Amino acid sequence: MESESITELMTLLILQLGIIFFAVRFFGSLVKKLGIPQVLGELIAGIIIGPFALGGIQLPGFPNGIFPYGTGALAVSTELYAFAVVASIILLFVSGLETNIKLFLRYSFAGGIISTGGVVVSFAAGNLLGMIIFNAPFTDPRCLFLGTLITANSLGIVARLLSDQKKMDIPESATILAASGFDDVLTIIILSVVTGIVSLVTGAAQSTNNLALDVLIIAGKAFGIWLGVVVLGLLFSKQLARFLKIFKSTVDFSILALGLALILAGLFEKQGLAMIIGAYIAGLSLSKTDIAPVIHERIKGIYELFVPVFFAVMGMMVNFRDIINPQILIFGGLYAAVAIFAKLIGCGGPALLFGFNIKGALRIGLGMAPRGEMTLIIAGIGLAMGILDQQIFAVLILMILITTLIVPPFIDLMLKRGGRGTHKPVRNDDIESITWEFRSGAVADLVINKMFEDLRKEGFYVQVMNFDKELCHARKDDIFISIRENENTVTIETAKTDMQFVKTVFYEAVVELHEAIQKLKDFFDPQEMKKELMDSDGRTDEDLLLHICPECISINLKGETKEEVITELVDILAARGKIIYRDMVLADVLEREKTMSTGMEHGIALPHAKTDGADELKVAVGIKKEGIDFDASDREKSRLIILLVSPKKTSGPHIRFLAAIGALLRDRDLCEEIINSGSPEKAAELLQKKNKKNGS
Repeated sequence: MESESITELMTLLILQLGIIFFAVRFFGSLVKKLGIPQVLGELIAGIIIGPFALGGIQLPGFPNGIFPYGTGALAVSTELYAFAVVASIILLFVSGLETNIKLFLRYSFAGGIISTGGVVVSFAAGNLLGMIIFNAPFTDPRCLFLGTLITANSLGIVARLLSDQKKMDIPESATILAASGFDDVLTIIILSVVTGIVSLVTGAAQSTNNLALDVLIIAGKAFGIWLGVVVLGLLFSKQLARFLKIFKSTVDFSILALGLALILAGLFEKQGLAMIIGAYIAGLSLSKTDIAPVIHERIKGIYELFVPVFFAVMGMMVNFRDIINPQILIFGGLYAAVAIFAKLIGCGGPALLFGFNIKGALRIGLGMAPRGEMTLIIAGIGLAMGILDQQIFAVLILMILITTLIVPPFIDLMLKRGGRGTHKPVRNDDIESITWEFRSGAVADLVINKMFEDLRKEGFYVQVMNFDKELCHARKDDIFISIRENENTVTIETAKTDMQFVKTVFYEAVVELHEAIQKLKDFFDPQEMKKELMDSDGRTDEDLLLHICPECISINLKGETKEEVITELVDILAARGKIIYRDMVLADVLEREKTMSTGMEHGIALPHAKTDGADELKVAVGIKKEGIDFDASDREKSRLIILLVSPKKTSGPHIRFLAAIGALLRDRDLCEEIINSGSPEKAAELLQKKNKKNGS
């Protein structure tokens, strides 16, 4: 019986996780397209599939629903909540890992004062609101948690906004980043103190006459343990990194670093401190080592898998009926207003003392106002302790929604208005920046990739921050290099003392590429190679050629030159809403044509390009019976022109389509049928019928 019970529990858990994975991806992608932070989509997913909504509906084999109501203060099962706890540890470990210690220390005084002001005002304001709402004393656990919940801002949301606006290098941004680091630290300390006070107030010591003394002891213990472990972690970070490097594989030492975070989290919980404190310190200790970006990159998959589960589980704690309750709406609105104005006053006010003007102070205050990840983690702890109930949790979710949706547009507006946020110009005397401009993005990619190869040979760990290599970091010991690619330009930032090294690496990369390209020209003739591209034995994938649609086919092109014909085909895609930026697409296709003509043999031309003007693969087909000179290798005029564009910065079947269409159009009889088809529909039908005949 016990074995069957465990099997049923595990079966239900597996089903729940599978459903959560689909739900968070769907809703996360949906809100992202609307310009809303993905975390809100994951929260909404949890609310919708949770026990208070679809998850509680009775189904065959699931008498209590797929997500039945949990036991005690939790709305979900203990097993599912365990996954959320692990996810919160991973989230805080990565947060610590991403902390820029140099920036943290450089702006430590200003950032520390600004953060302290925001945290103190927020905690006091939140606690005061709780005292008014609940008619309770300052030490009431609910009041303490209401104060703690709004102390930390959501750095992820603001950092993304600053990055999108290309404002990461202004003094306000640096101050927000530094202050946010302090926010997490101070919030963790406050959480430690608050949980200790709650245990004291709700435990046997509730009747003690020395409550103030006991609170001070708890605060001292929490701060002492936290500070002591942080100092030890930072002092011995290099030794810790060397120990992890014993395990040669980057995958191995990255997983062990995460294991260290789990161990430290467990030890902190044993000392009466929250698990997330230990996880954050583990990440913070490794953040200034050269293996930090590698660990971050290697555990990215685990992070992407687990962290959305945490937000979904937090959403499941919300009874959506509570949110629409007028009392909750009023409470949530007041709480959000208090959260926003507390940061504006607590952070914006002190900013005026550090050389910022009103505009800069407002940017900083608004930048510290959104709440998100840390707030939800603290709320989860409050729920687990039985301090917060479902209604207070609904108030909290409403506050997060309001601060996350309303504040960013105001920050965006303040940044777009421009103007200096400081009374005097601020120079960065420690960091140097150098920019190289290339004629094409392809050349820039070649140089960057060669630099990566050379840096890795020098013992650097290179972290590609995203797929399109827009931002990369290279680290070795105390050398930190930031590499950013923007279209045809490459910008590199590093310390003044390391700029000579960067210039040398760049020079050597260019020299090696120059020699390699000369050898390539000597041994290969692209014109001769082009003759081999149209192979009738090649694979023709049915799904690929379905990208050709009748509405993007012209059977009577008007252009008299290849430039005019290409323009005509691009205009067809633009008129049908198939591309984003018409001029950009046209310029990229013509630029590719200048590199080498796309005129093939037997009257076929395949102009193409990868471009930021398109968000997915699109095809336009044109027929010119009298032909156009496309500089084909057999000197024959091109009568069937197929234009292909696809996004530059995302993966897709660009080359596969070119290979497939080349193999298909090797059939000269088919080409003649298409050219003489008489209608776009017939031309598309011929291509797809022939494709099916080939059996793909």
